[in-house]
Amino acid sequence: MQSDQCPVEAVAAADALCDRYLTHARVQKRLAQRTLELYALDLHRLAALADAAGIGLLAVEATHIRRWIAQMHSQGRSARGIALILSGWRGFYAWLGREALVGANPAQGIRAPKAAKPLPKALAVDEAVRLADFHNPATSAWLEARDAAIVELLYGSGLRVAELTGLDTVASPGARGWVDLQEGEAHVLGKGSKRRTVPVGRKAMVALQRWLAMRGQAAQDAQTALFIGRRGTRLSAQSVWQRLQARSLQAGLAAAVHPHMLRHSFASHLLQSSSDLRAVQELLGHANISTTQVYTRLDFQHLAKAYDAAHPRARIKGTTQT
Repeated sequence: MQSDQCPVEAVAAADALCDRYLTHARVQKRLAQRTLELYALDLHRLAALADAAGIGLLAVEATHIRRWIAQMHSQGRSARGIALILSGWRGFYAWLGREALVGANPAQGIRAPKAAKPLPKALAVDEAVRLADFHNPATSAWLEARDAAIVELLYGSGLRVAELTGLDTVASPGARGWVDLQEGEAHVLGKGSKRRTVPVGRKAMVALQRWLAMRGQAAQDAQTALFIGRRGTRLSAQSVWQRLQARSLQAGLAAAVHPHMLRHSFASHLLQSSSDLRAVQELLGHANISTTQVYTRLDFQHLAKAYDAAHPRARIKGTTQT
């Protein structure tokens, strides 16, 4: 619907409506000054879009809102930014409805585009190997053996930090998890109290045997926890985070590593070599394979980089082929 007002009148009418709403937001809703400034910017954007479409603010319909949201998204505005703008517009039209100026809220029920899920951070293979092989001569043999076993289990078996700290040395009725050295398996209690069994690799087995030979130096009587602190009590997740971050920086990695990054690395590197998504899902303990599929995006990035570096058709235009 086209507006019958001249451009100057239309702008004046839009400004008056926006000013009234902002006054309401300041006096009745008692919003902070910064929030009011952001609302004003969003309303100015709305008025400009309506004016460009040749309509007044009171004539805006849901189709217009959807078109403008799509335009902002195509121009690169973030999903979160669009959601905030849409929320401001929705509040404005809700107020217009209470003032009996519009019959329906054109922004009601319209959703912002979904935000892209960030890729999990994973180490390159050589970085993960460097961390696993790192030995700190300044650390006591007891602490070095424990930390090395922690890294090997996190990276070699893809455990969550809570699963790692919940491991016991032996199976018992109340145990959350344990490692079976004879079978080369770890039995863990994952999310949703779901149990699963994961293989323990040769390197991790060697590291665990070395750690278990030294663990008794600090273990308290009847303490069944596989990983303990210097006081002999079960190691906390926070302590694992701190030790791993310090160890990764000592090993010369560019950024501090956290436990879940090693789980991401386990999944990504396994997919790169096997491409067996179902197997990785089972090893990680994901209830839904869509959760595991995020690692295929990491794998694709790895392949894309290899393509860009090696394939003749991916080389920069203008370079001489030999």
